[in-house]
Amino acid sequence: MTQTLERATTPDDPQGPRPRIRSKLVPRRRALAPYLLILPALTALAVVLLWPIVQMVWMSLHDYGLRQLQGQEAEWNGFAHYTAVLTDARFWEIFRNTIGVCLAMVVVTMVLGTLVGILLNKLPNWASTILGLGLMLAWATPVISAAIVYRWLFDTRYGLFNTIMSGLPDWLVGSGWEEFNWFNSPSTLFPILIVTVVWQSFPFVAISVLAGLKSIPGELYEAARMDGAGAWKSFWNVTAPMLRPLFALLLILQVIWDFRIFTQLFILAGGVTNREVALLPVYIYQLGFASTPPNYGMGSAIAVIMTVLVLAITAYYLRVMIRQGETR
Repeated sequence: MTQTLERATTPDDPQGPRPRIRSKLVPRRRALAPYLLILPALTALAVVLLWPIVQMVWMSLHDYGLRQLQGQEAEWNGFAHYTAVLTDARFWEIFRNTIGVCLAMVVVTMVLGTLVGILLNKLPNWASTILGLGLMLAWATPVISAAIVYRWLFDTRYGLFNTIMSGLPDWLVGSGWEEFNWFNSPSTLFPILIVTVVWQSFPFVAISVLAGLKSIPGELYEAARMDGAGAWKSFWNVTAPMLRPLFALLLILQVIWDFRIFTQLFILAGGVTNREVALLPVYIYQLGFASTPPNYGMGSAIAVIMTVLVLAITAYYLRVMIRQGETR
């Protein structure tokens, strides 16, 4: 008996308690290994993403202008910027325009991209490849270049559309198109902005949908055809359920991208001096940088509101998608 206890407590004995301790430590180290591997990436993301957001919230709660930028201490003003913004009628007008324009961009981009993706899937491989490369060229075009091209197309004096409209009969399109300014009113500028953004956005959706369609087993469509389902029923009963996670991801990305449209509107409108054609990103620039004097605190307050809105939309849609996935 005494020999048995000594064997169990002797450190050098390979059959003692040491192997059991090691067996517990090894799984713990393996469990911590993934977190240690992603720690550098999380640290970089925190520095690059979270710190600017913290700075933006801090500036929105202080009087921050050119003097504070030069080193003068910023004064705490509580929620004065938020109160001023939320009680401003112009903010709510721009907010409605932003929601409407963003919604139109997202809907047209998703519908057009899905239809083109289905078309690419029906074409032969060589035709699908050529057309896909053409679409990717449009998607890869720099945003500034695309906006400048559309600015030229609708130019007041030398634009192609003004020339075409001037050549059509007056009883069909009316008169006065020779020097018509498309960029001076929201009713004409925003549709051009939507076309510009959709032209460059839908190729990404189309290629993504094409990749998703390639992953759906053909047996599902054969079973649907045997049940008498046409093209429309096959889409809703097979394609849509199988690609629902992909559609959710594309939809969230489009909302985030289209809600932050700035460069295209800046170029089409010829700057930020026209206050009638502003959306929220341009409104932030107008108040934060282009006003006299610049009010970075007010611009930061609107940026915080816009960020919270985008995060709320994204979180709500992700929650709905997760619940749908759990019930399936």
